[in-house]
Amino acid sequence: MPVQLDLKSRACAAAVIGMCLGLAIATPSLGAPEKATSNPSAPTPAQKVDPNAVKALRDMSTYLQSLSTFRLESQTSLDVVTNDAQKIQYDGVVHYKVRKPDAFAIDVVSDSWNRQYVYNGKEFTLYAPKLGFYSTVPAPATIRATIDDIGNRFGISLPLDDLFRWSGSDGTRADALDSAFLVGTDTLEGVKTNHYAFREDKIDWQIWIQQGDQPLPLKLVIVDRRDATYPAYVARLTWTLNPPLTDEDFAFRPGNDAKRIRLTLQQ
Repeated sequence: MPVQLDLKSRACAAAVIGMCLGLAIATPSLGAPEKATSNPSAPTPAQKVDPNAVKALRDMSTYLQSLSTFRLESQTSLDVVTNDAQKIQYDGVVHYKVRKPDAFAIDVVSDSWNRQYVYNGKEFTLYAPKLGFYSTVPAPATIRATIDDIGNRFGISLPLDDLFRWSGSDGTRADALDSAFLVGTDTLEGVKTNHYAFREDKIDWQIWIQQGDQPLPLKLVIVDRRDATYPAYVARLTWTLNPPLTDEDFAFRPGNDAKRIRLTLQQ
């Protein structure tokens, strides 16, 4: 029998995803990280936001900007909370194809929830394959402008939309940080990473950035501190850099019985 979740739990889950990552549910693929080589410690009051941690985000953002195309698989897990405060975890996977500055195709897959988001530089399409409905609207000429447009007009938040925001000049959001510091180093699936922790308002988040000349985000954890149970969202990322992508990769083809509907403007 399905677990019944209260409205607070649903709202909390939506807040974690919508504010930080977009709507996506997925499954962990990497093993547990090795023990950090240095002990985590809170930053000193005199240096609550470590400039080196902010620089790490800026360096990652600069590198992501340098990628013309990429494929990405996000294996993620989402905590939701039952009426009696028990955490339940939902899993799934999200596949991305991205060609900057004007195309993406995102496929969210889980046993209970599937969505496709397709943008070809002219139109944005949201498709629910299991429900058999889709909607296509005119879109701006760039990914960043399209993300802002569909968010403002329709309240749509893409899975891991921070990937696109990190790829821009404002990707670090340094002014919004209450704290930022280096936790230590971890090895994820044989890859050395630097592990950073950040706090923004009521959200805590951590990121593991690959060491070396390809500072890719390999793992992300978001915790919502507005709920006493601290539900978490975890994403583990596998990258394919600069693959050949053509217009065919961003062509939307609905199922034979799919029906077109109109998106409702956000009030």
